[in-house]
Amino acid sequence: MLGIDRALVELLGPGSGPCLEIGCGTGVNAARLRALGWDPVGVDLSAAMLHHAAGRLPIVRADAARLPIRSASLDAVIAVMISTDLPDYPAVLHEAARILRPGGRLVHVGVHPCFCGGFADRTDPAAVVIRPGYLDAHWTTASWTTEGVRNRVGATHLPLPDLLNAVGAAGLVLERASEGGSPVPVVLSLAARRPE
Repeated sequence: MLGIDRALVELLGPGSGPCLEIGCGTGVNAARLRALGWDPVGVDLSAAMLHHAAGRLPIVRADAARLPIRSASLDAVIAVMISTDLPDYPAVLHEAARILRPGGRLVHVGVHPCFCGGFADRTDPAAVVIRPGYLDAHWTTASWTTEGVRNRVGATHLPLPDLLNAVGAAGLVLERASEGGSPVPVVLSLAARRPE
């Protein structure tokens, strides 16, 4: 429905060796990573989430902005649906770039910054209305959905240029992008590489 699995297949693709999922939550993406040939490893700050993930993949409890992983040690890192849950996603992108080997790939799959947020009125699924607030990076408790935790605890909003500029500022080179969800996209996915 949202295109998360499709984004991982198309943007990460087949591989081997460890693939770190930053903000792995309950580990729901581990099976997809294994199907692609990767050995999933998860990191999350929430002990409760990691309790659920423990049976699905090896886990580490850590702050996404200060990963306990050696620099230039991984070929693949993914971040799935976490960019709105963290106060400083650009710092997370810097950490991902730090731990990637030259040529390593980061795949970001996140809430679409243009069509989802407290500024987006999605009561009519065929015609999203964008209200003032899109252009400013901010934390908001206003939500475009009644599902999940974003409507209860709030979310970070980065406008699209801020997200793309954060990828470049982390030292990564954007390679591909895709959108998922319909009739108006709900998910924006990006693949970026650490230069050789």
